[in-house]
Amino acid sequence: MQLSHPAKFWHSLDNGKIQCDLCPHLCQLKEGQRGLCYIRGVEHQQLRLHSYGRSSGFCVDPIEKKPLNHFLPGTPVLSFGTAGCNLTCKFCQNWDMSKSRKMDTLASSASPQMLAKACLQTGARSIAYTYNDPVIFMEYAIDVAQACAEQGVKSVAVSAGFINADPRIEFFKYMDAANIDLKGFDSRFYKKICGGQLEVVKETLKYLVTDTKVWLEVTNLLIPGENDSQQELESLCQWYVENVGANVPLHFSAFHPDYKMLDIIRTPLKTLLRAREIALQAGINHVYTGNVQHSASGSSYCNNCAKLVIERTQYQLGQWHLNGQGECLYCSEKMVGVFDGQPGNWGTKRLPITMVKT
Repeated sequence: MQLSHPAKFWHSLDNGKIQCDLCPHLCQLKEGQRGLCYIRGVEHQQLRLHSYGRSSGFCVDPIEKKPLNHFLPGTPVLSFGTAGCNLTCKFCQNWDMSKSRKMDTLASSASPQMLAKACLQTGARSIAYTYNDPVIFMEYAIDVAQACAEQGVKSVAVSAGFINADPRIEFFKYMDAANIDLKGFDSRFYKKICGGQLEVVKETLKYLVTDTKVWLEVTNLLIPGENDSQQELESLCQWYVENVGANVPLHFSAFHPDYKMLDIIRTPLKTLLRAREIALQAGINHVYTGNVQHSASGSSYCNNCAKLVIERTQYQLGQWHLNGQGECLYCSEKMVGVFDGQPGNWGTKRLPITMVKT
């Protein structure tokens, strides 16, 4: 399959260069050059996507691993990604893919139709564009989403939300759910540690809740001494309630030493629980901890009667006290999210798969 595919959102400059308009980096490129993301570059004076139809990491996971706790709970999701990324996070936990400059050794051929077929063969209810940020391979992701939609398979974007306004509209038009990584709530942190801009991510979050029907959940990876201060967490949660909404689930996830931040300790559970308490006090209704084993803070509770309605131990579902419409069996309050009858029973299984062209 051809690696090079026409890309959208670019224009020619008077100096002979091509400007990519996908994300705020606005890379200006000469013939043969690639942008910061590595997979978008100039070929014959046109911007091309150089990873179309090539992807890596094919695996069927529990949907809760994305993490999405209110979107088809208990069901399997087929996950994949490509090389490259448009951020430069020093703590990247998928750096072997996102920082790769060797697509041919990492990637396998996978057309949109092959991926849709794989979902049907494995029983995956949804497909997740993840590991690296799907906004940079949006043309490929959109084609996969359309092929999957024809088979009744939902699309999930796991993204940092670092994308310009027009591409944002185009990309999320084809997504059914998203988990956006709000990496911190300090502009200095975003620039120095992530190579991004906080305000752009905030705009993406506001856009998703006000202008789309995409089911949204948000993750904040807490790094000790970097983005876990009381003041920053309180500011984040106050802004979140006012601009994202009290019913949009928020996940505080544990950092582990990786990539260029090997000298920082793993996030203690007490830090995650403190952050969760700050968020609950701010008025956020569904707050979770991630990358830790703590059933109480990983489970879901009714916003009305406060009873346990979905029990989770890591990615394994336990007690389930919702009816087929997602209503609390104790008080009939509707749980926010996307529910389709009874929960799935995929459990904690991780099923790597090999793409075979037929």
